[in-house]
Amino acid sequence: MELDGKIVLVTGSSSGIGQAIALACARAGADVAVTYRANSDGAEGTAREIRALGRRAEVFQLDVSREAEIGALATALRERLGRVDSWINNAGADILTGAGGRLSRLEKLDRVLAVDLRGTILASWAAVEMMRERGGTIINMSWDHIAHGMEGENPILYSAAKGGIASFSKSLAREVAPRIRVNILAPGFIETAFGEQAESAWHRGVAERTPLRRWGRPEDLAGAAIFLASDASSFITGQMIMVNGGMVM
Repeated sequence: MELDGKIVLVTGSSSGIGQAIALACARAGADVAVTYRANSDGAEGTAREIRALGRRAEVFQLDVSREAEIGALATALRERLGRVDSWINNAGADILTGAGGRLSRLEKLDRVLAVDLRGTILASWAAVEMMRERGGTIINMSWDHIAHGMEGENPILYSAAKGGIASFSKSLAREVAPRIRVNILAPGFIETAFGEQAESAWHRGVAERTPLRRWGRPEDLAGAAIFLASDASSFITGQMIMVNGGMVM
């Protein structure tokens, strides 16, 4: 299998895209570190499924925006797993649904900058320190629409954070090469909680405007993540793969 014998960490893997990537990594032969902030039941559920596949799973709680908690995670990873071969920064702030959707514009901005951008930077730095001797791969999560923009309050806020992630990742890729590779995944419209709660006509319109004529599924990100985490992508760094059915090209 493509990740046989590797150890992969996926932040924010208690549900949605992160959970799908974590399970796919286990099916590809990896042991997986699962992280969550509040959804302990989801994280433990992810871990149970990984163990049912015959792979090892370790669960860690943290807020990625807090430097001390990222440092504690790195220490715990060394103690419990010894190393990490691929670190996937998937954790992100929800400013679209539930309580997050009711925040003010400034509160939403603060949240996405703290969790998505700052969290990705802090976690990437921690990953680099763990990988300096053995090498490894880092995968950061951006957004396809940073390539051409999108109107609306929430898209503007996401553009600030996710665009920063993409730019940071490309510079980091140059800084840590050749031992460590850094790449970017950029999902488009994916059927997570946001898609499930979207107004039906708008939801249908997104599918109609997408060349592959559907919304993406969390599992659609998994194949690209496994590719970037595996030796099959050994000559790829600083690149962004859009997983979006062709909505943005």
